[in-house]
Amino acid sequence: MEFFAWLSEPDAWVALLTLTVLEIVLGIDNIVFISVLTGRLPPEQQARARTIGLGAALVMRVLLLLTISWIIGLTQPLLTIAGFEFSGRDIVLIVGGLFLLWKSTTEIHAALEGDEPAHGEGARRAATFSSVIIQIGLLDIVFSLDSVITAVGMVDQVSVMIAAVTVAILIMLVSAEAVAGIVNRYPTLKMLALSFLLLIGLALLLEGFDQHVPKGYIYFAMGFSVLVELLNIRARRRREAHSTPVELHQRYARSGEGSDS
Repeated sequence: MEFFAWLSEPDAWVALLTLTVLEIVLGIDNIVFISVLTGRLPPEQQARARTIGLGAALVMRVLLLLTISWIIGLTQPLLTIAGFEFSGRDIVLIVGGLFLLWKSTTEIHAALEGDEPAHGEGARRAATFSSVIIQIGLLDIVFSLDSVITAVGMVDQVSVMIAAVTVAILIMLVSAEAVAGIVNRYPTLKMLALSFLLLIGLALLLEGFDQHVPKGYIYFAMGFSVLVELLNIRARRRREAHSTPVELHQRYARSGEGSDS
């Protein structure tokens, strides 16, 4: 029963609420990445892939929390190269950052070059269910490690950490479908999401080299960019609502010509 002894401590509940909110914020980049990857799957497989991806993230976080002594050891220097000391955590962040930079760059290239429209369903099938799950799992390791180290630095009780992580993942699971729907519905928002992944990848890479980038700056930039794009989408809808069928046809014809060029 010692595992649940914190239930009678008001301070522990405050810590639980604070950590849960923080875990949700830290999980935004995880949701964006999963939404972009699952968007390449057939519609009937997307929800299952998101569930498996976030479920794997939860399992990963809980297992890491149960091995706190090992996690703390990951922050100790393992090797020194050109004056830089690298711990196990640094190596994971560098590899994860490079992977995220590579993946977001290839996705942006595919979108700009028109590979997806050109191949239609064939391009969608090229992203197999197993390959998407493997890629989600690889990034889950990076995001989970960052999340767990943050939790260890804030709270002492492992049970509080596990409770906060579980609640955060459940909230992410509920909201993942809505986020994925918005990202896949509006191409401009998908491009923004890919740009965010580039930014997060660079931040992870810098973090691996002990150059800390405050997450607040990144999330502010993301939030502001999304707000501007939502205003653009709303303005576009208003223009379309007041346009005649001929004007709409001409506008879509021009956009079609632009995408072919």
